Amino acid sequence: MQQISSTRREWLLHGLALPALLLLAWLVYLPGLHGGFLFDDFANLPTLGAYGPVDNWTTFLYYITSGTADPTGRPLSLLTFLIDARDWPADPYPFKRTNVLVHLLNGALLYGLLFAWGRLLRVTNRQAAVAAWFSTALWLLHPLLVSTTLYIVQREAMLPATFTILGLAGWTWGRVMMARGLSLRGGLTAVGSLGICTALAVLSKANGALLPLLAWLIEGLLLAPRLIAHDAKSRNHLQIARISALVLPTLLIVAYLGKFLIDGLVHGAPPHRPWTASERLLTEGRVLWDYLRLLWLPQPYSAGLFNDAFPLSTSLLQPWTTLASFAAIACLAGLCVAGRHRFGLWPLAVLFFLLGHLMETGVLLLEIYYEHRNYLPSLLLFWPLAMWVATGDWRGHAIASHHTSASPRKRTRIARAFLLVGLPALLAGLTLMRASLWGNMDDQAEMWARTNPDSPRAQAYAAQMQLARGDAEGAISRVETLLAQRPDEIQLALNLVGAKCEIGQLTQHDLDRAKLALKQTTVLQRMGYEWFARSVPVAAQGDACPPLDLRQLADMLDSARANPRVQNIPGRQQDLDNIAGLIALADGNPKLAKTLFDRAYLAEPRTAVALAQAAALANNRQINLAMQHLELAEESPPRMRRDLSMPAFHDRLLFWYWREELSILREALSEECQRMSSCAASSIID
Repeated sequence: MQQISSTRREWLLHGLALPALLLLAWLVYLPGLHGGFLFDDFANLPTLGAYGPVDNWTTFLYYITSGTADPTGRPLSLLTFLIDARDWPADPYPFKRTNVLVHLLNGALLYGLLFAWGRLLRVTNRQAAVAAWFSTALWLLHPLLVSTTLYIVQREAMLPATFTILGLAGWTWGRVMMARGLSLRGGLTAVGSLGICTALAVLSKANGALLPLLAWLIEGLLLAPRLIAHDAKSRNHLQIARISALVLPTLLIVAYLGKFLIDGLVHGAPPHRPWTASERLLTEGRVLWDYLRLLWLPQPYSAGLFNDAFPLSTSLLQPWTTLASFAAIACLAGLCVAGRHRFGLWPLAVLFFLLGHLMETGVLLLEIYYEHRNYLPSLLLFWPLAMWVATGDWRGHAIASHHTSASPRKRTRIARAFLLVGLPALLAGLTLMRASLWGNMDDQAEMWARTNPDSPRAQAYAAQMQLARGDAEGAISRVETLLAQRPDEIQLALNLVGAKCEIGQLTQHDLDRAKLALKQTTVLQRMGYEWFARSVPVAAQGDACPPLDLRQLADMLDSARANPRVQNIPGRQQDLDNIAGLIALADGNPKLAKTLFDRAYLAEPRTAVALAQAAALANNRQINLAMQHLELAEESPPRMRRDLSMPAFHDRLLFWYWREELSILREALSEECQRMSSCAASSIID
């Protein structure tokens, strides 16, 4: 009776441990919910209102197909944003709250998965539960994951982890059924759950396609030695399940990634990237070790979203740590493979981490470094340590009975108990500090600038925040310091011009530095398009910010055109000609503006661009020119993509939408033309 009571108390304790952990995680993230939108949020979330409020099936279809980041468009991630808003602009608080709830859900799912796996090992249920709780606590409370959880758009990185955990759980349950003799039902469960969860993960973000590869790793190192098919029929069903759900999908994704790797090395990186494909690939070895450093040696603050100053590897020996990092990764991976039966759970955790980085930190030509890429790969990283804390066996699979190493385990009991309580408490404190920073955008900008003194993005962002609160002189001092070292950085040069305009201290030297930066920069993105668009009305006034006027602004555009990298990017050519057209309009030269708008549109035909340009002409009472520009858009429609990607489907879906928008604007212009008695006879169209 006493034993039954003890068992009940033990299960009650474990039943309370997980909710307590989730509550603790919620509390430490709570201060971060009051932050605002950041960077890529503004590039992705405005589609919530791009076609009007998402309150009917038509706008829903327009919105849900509007993703461009992957061939799939990430529609499932987009769908979840509708939980928080149906229009734009929106309040950031609901988005951040949902992100934290998704993080807590992932923690609960991870606990359940690790507990189920722990029961397959030679440990007691209590040890399996302690290990699952401790590992989940280290992952859930880790400060490195704050920049994923509180960065709204990175819900796209969190959802693949959700479906990866569910897919691995489904595969495991199916394998357990097969080991119990239910081979057909178990095989269908394993294959079906893995296939469905892989599809859902991919619809959230492309790296969800790694699920079959990760499941193959789990199958080989954890499940296959413990869940054995005992008869020929079961073995056949198991073989079919492995080939169909693990081997074939893995071969497909590896071939797909291999094609990306070869294309990148042969054709090079996209022209808007400031590095080559080989430089990125060489740099990623050092990046992986930096990720591991931050995961195992957590810090209260890190580089956050600004990693543009991470030094590139230009060869295996420049810097020398490049070769050393790859050699260390190769040795670590080789040791894990060779010692997969000797080193317990450590090979599983390390190989899961490395394979989880295969896509984003591997072959795809994405940005060099982002903390959120560790969200999924780090899921199992702390499980071996947790199993040691629970069992006293560093390999994490000791028999929970009499054993020759019982005395050493007793000697480490105090240390393990201290880690069980102390490490989650430490991580909770660090995460609370970092989440609090995310809840205060001014302090966040200042801290990121201090942490990244050589990052143009960090300094430019901090300067923008200083300008917003009226500290123009502080912004100028910040930007000038780094611009002297990085004269090719347009973020710094253009922000300096803006800051000096605020206090009336702009000089010709400042404008010349901006022209030099535009001519030399390797960070093209949109070449400061938004800054130019905001500056045209200011320059048109002439005396609003001397010596900045329309002539100076046009000279700056000429400097940007002289940048050799711009020549190969139609989108940048379109942006520059579009700004030039706005300058011509402001300068009273509508015919030149129309010519520039025509050229801009034809560089990369998009109906939305044509509509905006026609509206600009019409707002300057150039109705005939606006109608002529619309005729050009109708004669040279956008080229429809013929692939099977979501962006191509979105283009086809919007075909009639844009035709209707063109028709509406044309009718409005015709009515205005009839209202203006001189419209038809305007000499401008001659």
